[in-house]
Amino acid sequence: MQDIVSSRKMENGIVVFWDEKGEKKSESFNYAELIDMRINALDLLDRPKSYKVDKAAHQIIVKK
Repeated sequence: MQDIVSSRKMENGIVVFWDEKGEKKSESFNYAELIDMRINALDLLDRPKSYKVDKAAHQIIVKK
């Protein structure tokens, strides 16, 4: 799992960014996926560093 460093609103969802071996990577999630994961989209945009992304499982989780 990677720490999310930033996020950006898209037309139909949110794209999240993280650093992996010095390279900036991204993955997008639509609003339906965020709702299914119980992720607050506004909070993800305001506080992206409070979340982690599991790119293999295509999931976002809240850091504890």
